[in-house]
Amino acid sequence: MMKNKVIHNKIKVIIVLFVIAFTQIGIAQSSPKEEDYYRITKVPTPEGVKVEGGGVVSLPDGTIAVCTRRGDVWIIENPTMANGHPSKFIKFASGLHEPLGLAYKDGALYTAQRGELTKLVDTDGDRIADVYKTVYAWPLSTHYHEYSFGPVLAPDNAFFVTANVAFGNEEWWRGESRVLWRGWTMKIYEDGQMEPWATGMRSPAGYGLIDDELFYTDNQGDWVGSGGLWHLPKGVFTAHPAGLKWSEHKDSPIKLTKEAFYGKIDKRQVKKNGRYVKPENIIDEKDPDFVYEAKASFPEVQLPAVVLPHGILGISNSEIKVDKTGGKFGPFSGQVFVGDMGQSKIMRVVLEKVKGEYQGVAFDFRSGFQSGVMRMDFDQNGNLFVGETNRGWGSAGTTNSGLEYLTWTGRIPFEMKTVKSMPDGFEIEFTKPVDKSTAEDLDSYQGKSYIYKYHAAYGSPQANLETINLKGVKVSIDGYKVRIVTDNLTPFYVHEITLNGVKEKESGQLTLHPTFYYTLNNIADGDKLELSQLSTKRSSSIKKQTVKMKPRVNKKAVAKKQPVLTDEQVQPLLTNNTCVACHHKEKRLVGPSFKLIAKRNYTDEEMVQLIYNPQPKNWPEYATPMAPMPQVPKDEALKIAAWINALD
Repeated sequence: MMKNKVIHNKIKVIIVLFVIAFTQIGIAQSSPKEEDYYRITKVPTPEGVKVEGGGVVSLPDGTIAVCTRRGDVWIIENPTMANGHPSKFIKFASGLHEPLGLAYKDGALYTAQRGELTKLVDTDGDRIADVYKTVYAWPLSTHYHEYSFGPVLAPDNAFFVTANVAFGNEEWWRGESRVLWRGWTMKIYEDGQMEPWATGMRSPAGYGLIDDELFYTDNQGDWVGSGGLWHLPKGVFTAHPAGLKWSEHKDSPIKLTKEAFYGKIDKRQVKKNGRYVKPENIIDEKDPDFVYEAKASFPEVQLPAVVLPHGILGISNSEIKVDKTGGKFGPFSGQVFVGDMGQSKIMRVVLEKVKGEYQGVAFDFRSGFQSGVMRMDFDQNGNLFVGETNRGWGSAGTTNSGLEYLTWTGRIPFEMKTVKSMPDGFEIEFTKPVDKSTAEDLDSYQGKSYIYKYHAAYGSPQANLETINLKGVKVSIDGYKVRIVTDNLTPFYVHEITLNGVKEKESGQLTLHPTFYYTLNNIADGDKLELSQLSTKRSSSIKKQTVKMKPRVNKKAVAKKQPVLTDEQVQPLLTNNTCVACHHKEKRLVGPSFKLIAKRNYTDEEMVQLIYNPQPKNWPEYATPMAPMPQVPKDEALKIAAWINALD
C-alpha cells in the first residue's frame, strides 16, 4: 500500500513538472503583443460629458487639463484614479469656439479657438476661469475646414499657432486661403503682436517642439502625397501652395509667389463643359512632379523630415510629443511620439541631422485606442494622456471621443530602438541582443524604396517603387547593433525595410514591430564597409541545395479556379496593402465596410481597377476620398476583390 502511494506521488510530481514546463514553453513561444508592454486605461467621464479631446496638458499640481472640440475646458483631479478613488471633473471654462490645443504658462491656460488665441485665468483659486482674454485674433471665413491648432509654447515664451486651409466653391477639392494667414503658422507674443512664420500648411493638426525647434505634422490631401513630420524654421514653404496668396504681404518672411510657383508646377486646373474637373492620379504617369524637384527651383521649399507612409503609419497625423520622462515611459527616452486620428494609434519617430538637415526613421508603436488620437501629454509619473476625437469622419475604435492614458508595464519589448543613416545603408540598434545566426541571414530582411507625387490630386500612391538590394550585414559583438549594406540608396525616398527573420537572442521571438520607414533626405558621409566584413549568407540558397527536384507538372491540365480566401488568410493581404487603415469587414470607418462594398456588385476586375483608380463620386457620403493604390500587386488585389465579393 505504501509503495503504491509513493509511486502515485512520484507520478503527480512528474505531471506537475510536465505542466509547468509545457506552460513555460507556451509562454516563450506565444507572440508578444503591444499591450504586454504598454497598457491603455480609459478615464471614465461623468454622464453627459463628451470629452472630444482637442487639447491635453499636464499641470504642475498633478491634474490634467483637457479642452474639448465642443468648447469646454476641464480640469481633472486624480486622473489615474490612484488608490481606487475616482477622478473628479471640474469645468474650468466653456463657450469656446472649437479649441484645438492647450498650453500652460505662469498659472494660466492658453488655447487656440478658431479665430483667436485666448488666455484663461483663474484669479480666485476655485478652478474656474474668471478671465477670458484675447491675446491675438485672426480673420475667418465661414468655411468649416478653417480649424486653428495650438498653441505651442516657444522657448522665448511666445506661442505658435497653425491654421488650416479652406476649400473652394467651384473646386470643392482644392485647398485655398480665403482670408489672411490661412495655411500659415503664426508666432504670437503675449503683448498681442503677431509674426507670420511660415506657410505651406494644408491641415497642420499636429505640432510640437523638438530640441527647442518647431515641428508640425500635416495630413494627406491635395499637394500632400502622404502625411509626415516637417521641421519648421522661419521663412520656409512646406508643401501646400494656398498660403502663397499672402507672400507679398509686407510682413511675409517668404517671397515666393503663387505666379512663380505655378509657372514651374502644373496647377492641374482644367474646365470641361464649363465646369472644373477634379484632378486625379495619372496611372503610369511618364514624368510626375516630386517635391524635391520643386526645391531645386525654389530654395524656400522644406522637405518633410520624416514621411509617415499613408495608410501604414496613419491617415490623419496629429500631436507631436517628446518623451522627457527619463525612462518612466520605457526604453525610448528622448524619442518623438506622433498620434493619428484616423487609425487611432501612436507612432514612434527618431530624428537625426545629416548634412545640416533633419531626417529619420518611423516605426509603429501602439494601436487600439477607443477613438482618434488627437492630443497627448506626459504627466509627472510617465503616463501618456491621450485626448481623442474623430469629428464624425470615422476612426478605428469603438467611440467618437474619449480620454485614455498609456502606461509602460515595466517590460522591455524586443524592438528596433533606432535606425541611423550610413553611407552604404543603415545601422539598426535594438533594445535587446539579436540572435546572430538569424541577423546574419540576408533572407531575414526585405525592403523597398518609394516616393510620393507632388500634385494637386488628393494624395498619392507610392511611386517609383524599387526593391532594396542587400549586399550584406554586420552584427556587432554585443548583438545590439546590425549594420545593413545596400547598393541602391536613393535620396528623398522612403526606405522601408522589414525584418521578417531577425530574432531575439534569448527568447527566439521576432521584433514586436518588424518594419522601419527611413526618410533619406541626405546620404551620410563616412567609411563604407568592405565586402569582406559582411555576412552574405542566405538560408534560402542552402535549402535549395537540399530540396529534391519535383517532376514537372502540366499546369494547364490541372488549372482550377482559385478558392476564395478565408478571413484569416486574407488578413495579411489587407494589412500589408493598408486596406484596414480605412475599411472594416462589418462597420464603417473612414471608408465603407467591405460588406457594403460587396453589395455594389462590382466584378473582381472592376474592383481591382477601383483600387488602382478610386472614384470618390461613387461614395459621396464619405468625406475623405480614397487615394489611388496602384502599388497593390494585381494577384493580391484580385484575391482581396474575390474575398470581398464573397461577403455578399
